[in-house]
Amino acid sequence: MLPHSYTVDSLSQSQDLASAILSSTTTSQISATCASIDSFLHSHTPDQSRHFFSITFPTLICKLFGFDDATSLPPPPPPPPQKPQHPQSNGWIELASQSKHSDLSSKIFSLLSPNGTLMNSISAVDRHSLVKYVFPVERLPEWVRFMLSKEKDCRVLSDLCPLFKGKVKEDSVMGSLCQIQLNVFEYYLFWFAYYPVSKGNSENLDSNSVKKSKKFTLENWTHSIRGFSGSKKREMEQKFEGNLYIHLLYVYLRAFVPIFDLGAHIPYRSSILNYSLKCDGSVIFRAEFLVNVFVQYWLVDNDFSPLPVNVCKSFGVSFPFRSVLGETPPTSGLGVVVKLFVKYLNLSSVISMDGFDNSEYSESPRWRVSGGFDSGKSRDVVAVSPCACLVGSWNSWIQRPLYRLILRTFLFCPVGTSIKNVSQVFSVWVSYMEPWAISLDDFAELDEIVNGSNIDLRKQEPQSQASGYSPLWQGYVLSNYIYYSSLVMHLIGFAHKFLHTDPAVIVQMVLKVISLLTSSKEMIDLIKNVDTVFHSKQAVSSKSTLNSLYRFVPSIREQLQDWENGLCESDADGSFLHENWNKDLQLFSNGEDGGQQLLQLFILRAEAELQAISGGNAHGLQLIDSLKEKVGYLFGGSAVKPIPISPELRQSQHFRDEIFKPRRVGNQTLANITYKGDWMKRPVSDDEVAWLAKLLIWLSSWLNESLGLNSPENSDAGSKWSYVDVPGDAANVSGARETMKTLVCLIGSWLLMMGTTTTRLMRKHGLRVNLRVLASKKVVMVLLLYVVFSVLKKAFGLFH
Repeated sequence: MLPHSYTVDSLSQSQDLASAILSSTTTSQISATCASIDSFLHSHTPDQSRHFFSITFPTLICKLFGFDDATSLPPPPPPPPQKPQHPQSNGWIELASQSKHSDLSSKIFSLLSPNGTLMNSISAVDRHSLVKYVFPVERLPEWVRFMLSKEKDCRVLSDLCPLFKGKVKEDSVMGSLCQIQLNVFEYYLFWFAYYPVSKGNSENLDSNSVKKSKKFTLENWTHSIRGFSGSKKREMEQKFEGNLYIHLLYVYLRAFVPIFDLGAHIPYRSSILNYSLKCDGSVIFRAEFLVNVFVQYWLVDNDFSPLPVNVCKSFGVSFPFRSVLGETPPTSGLGVVVKLFVKYLNLSSVISMDGFDNSEYSESPRWRVSGGFDSGKSRDVVAVSPCACLVGSWNSWIQRPLYRLILRTFLFCPVGTSIKNVSQVFSVWVSYMEPWAISLDDFAELDEIVNGSNIDLRKQEPQSQASGYSPLWQGYVLSNYIYYSSLVMHLIGFAHKFLHTDPAVIVQMVLKVISLLTSSKEMIDLIKNVDTVFHSKQAVSSKSTLNSLYRFVPSIREQLQDWENGLCESDADGSFLHENWNKDLQLFSNGEDGGQQLLQLFILRAEAELQAISGGNAHGLQLIDSLKEKVGYLFGGSAVKPIPISPELRQSQHFRDEIFKPRRVGNQTLANITYKGDWMKRPVSDDEVAWLAKLLIWLSSWLNESLGLNSPENSDAGSKWSYVDVPGDAANVSGARETMKTLVCLIGSWLLMMGTTTTRLMRKHGLRVNLRVLASKKVVMVLLLYVVFSVLKKAFGLFH
């Protein structure tokens, strides 16, 4: 037991440090405060540091990230100073990134470094479980907030998501509500992951009122997409130089998330007391926690389908998030951090392909469920085991959430707003599709910047040079196949929708992806062979290569239904999505909805747009020629022929633009929209009552589903009529009661027979129930006038 004087001294010093942190606003004050914190932790044992982490540490987090909301963190004992007008403007990390003084960044970086005194003290305090925090619910990912609002969902949250395993506790004050309890390290990482989300939300609000010129937009896009800018080194410097948060993210990934040689993270690995992976699971658990917290905050967050469908079915959980979150796009401003995060995790695949471990991709991609989920396990064992995450397996943790992040960005990009966020997410997608282009030299810039951490990828790991696609990457492409097929179709839909914003940039995006697909003949053959096998009905082929690919078809079909769950035509206006789109692959389809037809149409529209620009655009026309060549090579056909521009063609071009123009700009509805798909689920028009139309659409869909009108009539069904064999000894009907009963049964049977016959005829002719016509404003007005007339007639009748 500590003496009373030590306890009082630790408490008073912690309060003084909290006051010093709150009052530190200048460079010199922040540097001095960092030195005081380091000195305090050096001179106190973990038990003596308890007051620091209960009083000072929450205040330190508040000042580091600039969270000024009093509800975000528990208030320290000293009175807080006056809050600044703009949130996050006084955060130490933000000040260090904007400051020209490198000493401030180095001081804060040294304080928060994985090898620093603060992080060592955190490990010591957590080892004895001395301090626990309650993380504010309003700062959790959106889908988790909805889960915690219901007592039933609270109980299964820890089983559904490994990130919250053992962290969901009952609120001792409120009783029925649940809360998230974290240790010091987890508490800090939650705030660290939430910081860019909060910053992106605030910047998005500020940027909505700013109008950017076309030139400015083009510069943003070309510098954010890999390969578009002229100087790669200058691009890296613009992203990483002076960005303290990026530096910290990189060193945390390097320190806590192993990508090769797990023994390097295990103590005494060179001695006789060498720890095996099974004996020391803390390294793996910490790595899994770090990956999970970044995935949930950056990739999932406001996704209305946050978990795999089979996992939800195994637990009997259904999420009503679709009606709440709606067409909410992902948080903007996360492109740089997500790209670094994804690129680092994919580096494990690069290292495994260099000959260390290539077993992960040798089987069908059905085996792995993203993020450590296994629907076949019981609730008690669904959490990830200590050895679940082996080298090279990080890719399976981000497959589904990253796919949905990219897809939601394409589908739900608001019209009339900045598309900078789309360009950043597009860059992440391109980087993910070509892991063979990742090399250790890509992290050389960051290694030089954070050299003080004594971490250098090129020194610790075997040298790996970036190269092109090779057959070794076949398993990776197969496990991520819809990234190379279905997602390309969504990009084409996005390109048609936003072509008018900046044709040259949109063409560059499409050209970049098509060039990636055609960069290797082996990859083209693989993608085409899988598509052929996917659409073939029988698993019999003369080619042994095709036969070996049939085992991947069920998993690809399952990925389509799961990863695109809830994203359909009625939910994404202006896109090329059709009902049941996520049940088929359309890239190599020969129909009008196939990739070749849509790409040819896009080339015609883009060429007309670029030629119509005043003064012409030579660079844009060169891009069109390159795109024609790549498309012809991809589909094995001739290039699209150019069309001359004339007044008549310009008029037809204007009409074609109207076809692909989205129906909404903000809250306004556009007229004359050419709609393709289920006519009953078409967008709400001006002459309809919106809420009544949605209600009648739902009722019609329910009736069609209940009556089986959505499926065609089977030719064999209905050929034989059922009959009832009445026994010969049946008693005669006598009495009024028996007569009425028989009559009612006769009428009921007749009505049932008529209903069955009508339903069978509707199935045969493909007819369905459509009550949407009743939502017309004219019909509603007639019914309203009739009701008013009836009420007035009865009211006047009372006076006579």
